[in-house]
Amino acid sequence: MTTTHETKTWIITGASSGLGLALAEAALEAGEQVVGTARRADRFDGLKARYGDRFLAVEHDVRDTAGAAVVVQRALEVFGRVDVLVNNAGAGQVGAAEEITDAALRAMLEQHLFGPAAYVRAVLPHLRERRSGAIVQMSSQGGRMSFPAVGSYSAGKFALEGWSEALAGEVAPFGIRVLIVEPSRFRTAFNAADVLNTARQSSIYDEAIGAVRANMAEADGIQEGDPARAARVIRDMLDTPDAPLRLPLGAEAVRNLTRVYRDALDDVEKWASVSESADFPGMPPAARAF
Repeated sequence: MTTTHETKTWIITGASSGLGLALAEAALEAGEQVVGTARRADRFDGLKARYGDRFLAVEHDVRDTAGAAVVVQRALEVFGRVDVLVNNAGAGQVGAAEEITDAALRAMLEQHLFGPAAYVRAVLPHLRERRSGAIVQMSSQGGRMSFPAVGSYSAGKFALEGWSEALAGEVAPFGIRVLIVEPSRFRTAFNAADVLNTARQSSIYDEAIGAVRANMAEADGIQEGDPARAARVIRDMLDTPDAPLRLPLGAEAVRNLTRVYRDALDDVEKWASVSESADFPGMPPAARAF
């Protein structure tokens, strides 16, 4: 990320808890400025008391896509610049495909794709004009792998990652970085009973996903990931010239994604001749623009 001597300004959605709060505190402790959003602005009273005018609290639900431009404009009015956008707001959801309603599935897409996309569209004109900046997309190891009971959550994160991979290529010529962060379990409220969304359970799926349901709930308070350490890693990556597009975060994410990538490559190689047989015979390799 191209930086200057001027103080950096961050917009962090969902900054009142979890990794969003850890990133906000890390930036503020470094003397930077933060615009933090949450559904309830009173959750920011502690940050406002500690950091004063360097922290701006804005009440906003990321599902209100029209409101994203208002938040960005407010940041520019108060601080004069935006250097880093962190699309962090979101929530987990547990339920088999048959248990998840249309409304519940849409909520995952609204929070994890449409909301972040609205913020990116709103901030890009400013970043392009300055030819610098970074966009941090908080995904999940569930944005590259999925398993029974988390399909609706992964649907939003898979969509975010595909959209963001294309975005990275589009904005790179303007000096703008994109970092997709793929955390495993971190000690936040993500797994708390009053935070984690759970579909109405059907006993039909107890054998298939009962253990997953229990494990998701039992993880609350014992997650191995440290949000403060995660925030430091993310900040360091933004200043690393050869940082990857995707950053698995946490040892479990490294283990799981390593296995998933290797298994996927094995399948491609095993069935390559079958896949290739679907082409017209004798055709030369396709010439593409990417």
